Amino acid sequence: MHQEPAQGLFNLSGVSDFQEALVSQAVKKFGVPAYRSLEELLEKDSSPVIGLFTPPKGRAQLIRKVIRAGRDVLTTKPFELSSREAQSVLEEARSLGRVVHLNSPGPVFPEDLQLIKDWRSLHNLGRPIGGSARVTAPYFEKADGSWLDDPKACPAAPLFRLGIYLFNDFTRIFGAAESVQLMTSSIRTGRPTPDNAQLNIRFRNGALGHAFASFCVEDGDHYKNSLVLNFENGTIYRNAGGLRGTKDLSQTELILVGQGKTERRDIVEHAFIAIASGEYQWAALAQAVRARELASDEYIFDIVEGIRMVEALQQAQETGSAQVSSGV
Repeated sequence: MHQEPAQGLFNLSGVSDFQEALVSQAVKKFGVPAYRSLEELLEKDSSPVIGLFTPPKGRAQLIRKVIRAGRDVLTTKPFELSSREAQSVLEEARSLGRVVHLNSPGPVFPEDLQLIKDWRSLHNLGRPIGGSARVTAPYFEKADGSWLDDPKACPAAPLFRLGIYLFNDFTRIFGAAESVQLMTSSIRTGRPTPDNAQLNIRFRNGALGHAFASFCVEDGDHYKNSLVLNFENGTIYRNAGGLRGTKDLSQTELILVGQGKTERRDIVEHAFIAIASGEYQWAALAQAVRARELASDEYIFDIVEGIRMVEALQQAQETGSAQVSSGV
């Protein structure tokens, strides 16, 4: 996947990890000091931004340590397992004047979702009716005792690890979810968590969604995060179908289909996006750190709503269906 480069925007000043082999590699490659813990790093390293890439469970508490030490944070999806903890730490960060960014949802509306938003308005697509989202990759994993083996820490694993991008995109397009229904299976995984999963979603506005994620598909078109979005007056496709208009799979393809003058389908819009949702927005982070641009209410909502869907996913894992908790 194409990544916006951090080079020229940030300098690496130190590393810390429980896995000593990874630390040794980084020290050798980048020539930076290693720290035995987050606490030691915060004490001895003066970097204004900490990259925190830990399992999601309990991450809010680690972020609290960082922001209370007067540093900003770049972290990753899934942000947390608890929507309450996520809401709390994001509001605390804002009250302390600290920046907290992650890759999904990103702090700046990504180009592909912004174009979808623009097309909806420009072409009067009307209300959202339904959507289908898919992401696949070929994994042959073995149990290793990590959090990835724990159904409570990693519910409906393909959806939690890969589908979270789709959940966050759905939130930004269709709004908050109301209820979900889950199905999972284990086809070839060596882990106790499933490797094949799909989720049906009812949104509060009446739209219906479907998200499918799998570690069992090897077709050379991995991580494409396809979307089919049906509106009253048209359908938008993102990386959907076997035919793509470019051989550069790092690009995101968007197509808007509507009814033509002859009552047959017309391709109304067709575009390619170099940087899409789910990627780290390094330039936005640098700008936010310099200008002290803090999280908006909308950004906090987008992060927390995705986690509420994950909480429902956890409940549905036990019962098959669940209600999505209302906003705080």
